Amino acid sequence: MSKKSASIGNEGVLPIQELRKAVDQKYLISNEKFDEGQYQPSSIDLRLGKKAYRIRSSFLPQKKTVKETLKELQMYEFSLKKGAILERGNIYLIPLLESLKLPLNIKGRTNPKSSTGRLDIFTRVITDNSSRFEDIEAGYRGPLYLEVAPRSFTIKVKTGLTLNQIRFYRCNDIDSSGDNFRQRDLLDNNILIDDKDLYLLHQKHTLLFNSAKPIKKPIIQNGLYMGIEIHTEIDEGVVGYMAKKNSSVIDLSKVGQHRIIDFWEPIKSPHENFLILEPEEFYIFASKESVRIPESHAAEMVEYDAGSGELRTHYAGFFDPGFGGEKQNGKLQGTKAVLEVRPHDVPFRVDDGQIFFKLRYEKMAAVPTTTYGSGIGSNYHNQGLSLSKHFIK
Repeated sequence: MSKKSASIGNEGVLPIQELRKAVDQKYLISNEKFDEGQYQPSSIDLRLGKKAYRIRSSFLPQKKTVKETLKELQMYEFSLKKGAILERGNIYLIPLLESLKLPLNIKGRTNPKSSTGRLDIFTRVITDNSSRFEDIEAGYRGPLYLEVAPRSFTIKVKTGLTLNQIRFYRCNDIDSSGDNFRQRDLLDNNILIDDKDLYLLHQKHTLLFNSAKPIKKPIIQNGLYMGIEIHTEIDEGVVGYMAKKNSSVIDLSKVGQHRIIDFWEPIKSPHENFLILEPEEFYIFASKESVRIPESHAAEMVEYDAGSGELRTHYAGFFDPGFGGEKQNGKLQGTKAVLEVRPHDVPFRVDDGQIFFKLRYEKMAAVPTTTYGSGIGSNYHNQGLSLSKHFIK
């Protein structure tokens, strides 16, 4: 066997009980004790470290360590121990409290947490010698760094806060010597389920609802397609929010303490069934449909490719097993997804129900012992149009 032993078990996304084992077995490492709140049904939250660097530009180290590249781009260093301000429009690099010593058959992928994306904080994890953001190769040994770029709001952060999360995948594709893990994608490893199996999963569990009614024939093409809601009869007609410019600081350690009106402009349901979004403004909308993630699967939101670069449709993408699985008014009806939208270059028209994104479903290595929902205090388990947890409801 190689110097990095394999993790034995079913292929798929590691559930919460195996994430605890990952910490016990020291392939997810920290000098600081892990908090119980870091553990999610199919991911674990990553914590900001004790210092941060203001850098001149984003980068990928490729054939260098992050620390080597940082020397060329660093402007100044500052402490996060007592809290610090990250200015809107600047780029920062923050070493995380966690590092990795992954087995040969475990790869990782990171994503911003839901609250991070809803605040228009652009974040992505960087690893040594990597040519890709967010994706962490199997067998990686080394530190983790988080690039942070606040886009709409100036924010206050401190050591221990969590902006991103990591999901681990067991892919049992090791050659006979155990020395070489072939870097195949998740579809080849039977983790990302194909369209045929996704349709069968929908027939068995009902994945998509509209106005609390099951959708019999959803659009499935390399994922489950969903649309955007622009017209509504509820919530005083508010269908979205647009971030205000030149607002005050959002302290990310303060949950439920910021006034919505200080940071957001509400968008009312239009008389027509469409809206025109302005370039480089940041918007929050809800999906037209409601979605369900069975306990046997996880999901990730990915952009719908409209053949143009005029729109970014989301920042945060992980959906845990059990999302949308709690009954409301006595019946199962799913939960809406929240969309973070930023048009680029030109004004962009969006129609009510227009296809805007899709979900890719991934097989769990095992059903998690804890699933998403009110039982673990999940912030968005029955959400409609919802801003981040930092705002007064």
